[in-house]
Amino acid sequence: QVQVVESGGGLVQAGGSLRLSCAASGRTFSSYDMGWFRQAPGKEREFVAGISWSGITTLYADSVKGRFTISRDNAKNTAYLQMNSLKPEDTAVYYCAATKLRYSDDPGSYDYWGQGTQVTVSS
Repeated sequence: QVQVVESGGGLVQAGGSLRLSCAASGRTFSSYDMGWFRQAPGKEREFVAGISWSGITTLYADSVKGRFTISRDNAKNTAYLQMNSLKPEDTAVYYCAATKLRYSDDPGSYDYWGQGTQVTVSS
């Protein structure tokens, strides 16, 4: 079992950057693939990015490709989401999630979720 806690959200102007962190408890963090999702008001939760347990392979939603970078440091039990060139449409609550399966864009395949961190991008 793993618990995850997101941090790093905030208010930023369009074109700015933020780095989100996802700190995980437990010794088995390195055995989980990780994903980042987001949910804007009135919208469904959507996939943002995923990373394999090793950090070697990643997957991005088309809407963030080239602007966001997912990474992880297994020694620190932490996953990251570097967000550059932010747009107002990136405004959402961002969630970190862990899965024993291969990362995917299906939120139902993830076992553990954090409480989310708010990202607000002003125009």
